[in-house]
Amino acid sequence: MGLSLIANSLHILFLVCLSLFYPALCSQEYQSQTHYATGILLKARQQKPWLVSIRRRIHEYPELKFQEHNTSALLRAELDRLGVSYSYPLAQTGIVAVIGTGSPPVVALRADMDALPLQELVEWEHKSKIDGKMHGCEKEEGIVLPNLLMGAAGASHMIKEGALGDAEAIFAMHVDFETPTGSIASLAGPVLAAVCMFQVKIVGKGGHAAGPHHTMDPILAASFSILALQQLVSRESDPLNSRVLSITYVRGGTAMNVIPSEVEFGGTSRSFTTDGLLQLRRRLKEVVEGQAAVHRCSAYVDMKEEEYPPLPAVMNDESLHKHVKRVGELMLGPENVKDGKKVMAGEDFAFYQESIPGTMLNIGIRNEEVVSVHSPHSPYFFLDEDVLPIGAALFTALAELYLDEHQHSSVQ
Repeated sequence: MGLSLIANSLHILFLVCLSLFYPALCSQEYQSQTHYATGILLKARQQKPWLVSIRRRIHEYPELKFQEHNTSALLRAELDRLGVSYSYPLAQTGIVAVIGTGSPPVVALRADMDALPLQELVEWEHKSKIDGKMHGCEKEEGIVLPNLLMGAAGASHMIKEGALGDAEAIFAMHVDFETPTGSIASLAGPVLAAVCMFQVKIVGKGGHAAGPHHTMDPILAASFSILALQQLVSRESDPLNSRVLSITYVRGGTAMNVIPSEVEFGGTSRSFTTDGLLQLRRRLKEVVEGQAAVHRCSAYVDMKEEEYPPLPAVMNDESLHKHVKRVGELMLGPENVKDGKKVMAGEDFAFYQESIPGTMLNIGIRNEEVVSVHSPHSPYFFLDEDVLPIGAALFTALAELYLDEHQHSSVQ
């Protein structure tokens, strides 16, 4: 949903805040964490013109996942300007930047920089200049570790290439168009679903519709398969454990009087537990092959793992969730920190959580005055840019306060 995501540019924002603020704001001059949090938000807002300019440059020239060469070059130029060291490339276009000494404790901040294959329909000065591509709800990752890493590529690929390093915790954000700008939402436990895609081809024997007895009708086999698959949720899953299986397309035949020789359909399976998804995947194959055999057809099930690797469920760590709430209340006020909602969308941030504790929070962008009211997957998506300094400051405070607390605990 994508995934992830202060639309398009948080990968730059928090780096600036950390590099500018870390030495000063962790000093003794701040007598309270509340003073610290509100102070860092004030300083981030002073940087808003620069933040907006970077965001708009990225928005005008969107690049799809693993193709973000120009975006990555922009990030590297900014890192050079800030004097931040980094490694490149990881996972084709990824960057791993390091801020700090590199010694424990290390905390990670995940950010995105890829776009969606979607035509932007919002008419404004900085509209996407690339047809069929726009920045909305990105689904690839970047990470930052302060002592800090930053990257931009698929989570599983980044992990395989060692991007996490010695990180012991990781935070991420996702924009929320239903939550007002200036608010955040967080939830412990399962937040986003484990997800997989699938494609099914049922092969029979075609023929004229006037003589169906001479055919082995794949349309009939596909129809029974689609209906039977719905029973996997309604009759084989615990009703207290959320799962969903959706068929999203069916293709077969081109003539009204001819039974085709094959039919193709596909869709997605989702569960709030990774084990639940594995069960759906296993039973999907069994049901489709069984229904095809009943109708004298053959079934071929492709889970599309190369193109769409199955995603684990996003499970927010309880202690990190509490850290998010506490920091959010310090910075934004308790009235602006809300309980999050579970959603059956998927996010490959879950791969990071399989390696280290992590939590993903939602950051509000809803603002009717600037028409920031559409889903990040809508061609009418528009970002309330007031969220940029909020997200930057919040990411900075999450990392710095975590480091400060865990440095003290390790010393004791």
